[in-house]
Amino acid sequence: MTDDDQEGPENKNIVGSVLKACRLMECFTRDTPALTLNAMTAATGMNKTTVHRLAATLIQAGWLTRGDGGTYRLTMRPFRVGAVALADLSLRDEAEPFLRRLADRFGDTAYLMIPGPEGAVCVERAQGNNPVVVNSVGVGTVLPYHTAAGPVVLLAHSAELRERWLGPDLDEYTSHTLTDVRELTERLDAVLRDGYAISEEDYLYGVGAVAAPVRDAQDEVVATLSLGGVNAGFRGRRLLEIIEEVSSSARELSGRLGH
Repeated sequence: MTDDDQEGPENKNIVGSVLKACRLMECFTRDTPALTLNAMTAATGMNKTTVHRLAATLIQAGWLTRGDGGTYRLTMRPFRVGAVALADLSLRDEAEPFLRRLADRFGDTAYLMIPGPEGAVCVERAQGNNPVVVNSVGVGTVLPYHTAAGPVVLLAHSAELRERWLGPDLDEYTSHTLTDVRELTERLDAVLRDGYAISEEDYLYGVGAVAAPVRDAQDEVVATLSLGGVNAGFRGRRLLEIIEEVSSSARELSGRLGH
């Protein structure tokens, strides 16, 4: 029997090293986001050699990274997986018919996004029948708050996110990305006034989107509904129709959540 196996016939299908890796990952908490090798060894009760091998493997897999002072930190990969699993199931279930309705009516891709610590997380989507599909944004994708329609709506409605996110070092994804804090703040204020956000190639060239906020029973913005597709399709009367349909769908979904 190897160190990776568990004793007992009932455990013959269990891989011990995976269990140990899970125990190692669980050492990282909000209060201890960075741990040394010695700290992980003490927390898990495993020997240092085993912890070192597990950490090296998790780094290779993209789940851990090396931090300052010989520490280890979680990457965004566990969060992306966890965000999808932890997204309120009733929210996703309630949103599904609205996503499908938007995708079927306009042929583009409809998205449900929720706020996360590093950006807006796509937790559900529905694809329409348009031949051109935005495949770069899927379930689990984390988008920066200052770009794209859905993230911008979440940023506009959260004073805490604005305080944490707005600063001098915002990344520029296209030549249309707003990185000036004053201009971005004006855009966020306009989103609050209008009740929706329009994105025009500020995250991906050739891609446009419209998003509106989804509120819960406490009037908190907990998600966004958005429709994204080829930017040329977000023009004129069709754009007005998209804005109306996305906004009304978000209001209906909010009502389903008790708003």
